[in-house]
Amino acid sequence: MRQRSCVALVVSSLLLISVSGGGVQAQTIQFTVKDVALKSGESVELGDVFYISTNCKSVLKATPEVEILDGPPGVTAAINPAKVVPRGLGCAKAVPGGKLVITAKDIQEHSYTRMVLRINYKTLSGDRQRSENINISLFPED
Repeated sequence: MRQRSCVALVVSSLLLISVSGGGVQAQTIQFTVKDVALKSGESVELGDVFYISTNCKSVLKATPEVEILDGPPGVTAAINPAKVVPRGLGCAKAVPGGKLVITAKDIQEHSYTRMVLRINYKTLSGDRQRSENINISLFPED
């Protein structure tokens, strides 16, 4: 019985740490979508990009940049500078960051592929990177 109590305590502690994030709130990107469908010529805003400390203050020295590591031809990605509110992390004030936008240009035939993006941050404590995978369905213009 005592062994079960110890195991339950350890599991509860690990769950609490994983749910609370260990006290770190330096999330950098909030995607509202992971699967995207675009017609030729369309753009979609994927989410807010930011880098903050635990007290909701930005630690960015410049607007983050995005690069496509893998993806379909004719699709571009950009981060447009903007003030964003990291509400998902309990912050109420806007911080410097940007909006991640992907654009489909001149799509000739239907395709479905995964796009791998790397976000590069210049922060007060050095350069940081994060990657995201986006599933994209592409359609030619009618």
